Amino acid sequence: MTGELTAFFNDESIGRGDSAELVRLIRSRPPAERSAIRVYDDASGRVVDLDHREDRADAAPARGRGRPKLGVTAREVTLLPRHWDWLAAQPGGASAALRRLVDSARQSPPTPEARRDSAYRFMADRCGDRPGYEEALRALYRGERERFETLIAGWPGDVRGYIAKLLG
Repeated sequence: MTGELTAFFNDESIGRGDSAELVRLIRSRPPAERSAIRVYDDASGRVVDLDHREDRADAAPARGRGRPKLGVTAREVTLLPRHWDWLAAQPGGASAALRRLVDSARQSPPTPEARRDSAYRFMADRCGDRPGYEEALRALYRGERERFETLIAGWPGDVRGYIAKLLG
């Protein structure tokens, strides 16, 4: 998650910001509306689940073993011996080199394919019952921008605007 999020209530974009800002925004809405608010990650189009309950303890969770300040999660990576050799020769070792590579890739501008996939994820969650949805997806993946825009022209303005933002 990039930190930049957008919240929708029904088909209206009601706010943009980081998770703390949007939690405050959601808490300011009437309780009956809160369950209808959906939050999306502006980088990926994915739904973000924010805990906006009023009774939520804002204190930090109990610390466990490991390196909690860094949020380190151990996972398995399968590489060929030549890859491990190269990583081991990098400053800071394999883990530091992998972190640098990932951070560098994350700072690169998204590819057109990644932007298209972000728009798809948002559309799949928010637009599946709209007229022309399936045909719009076909046009999106074929790269038929004019046809795509024609097919979604009748959709709500905030929804179309967010799709355009995700597409860049």
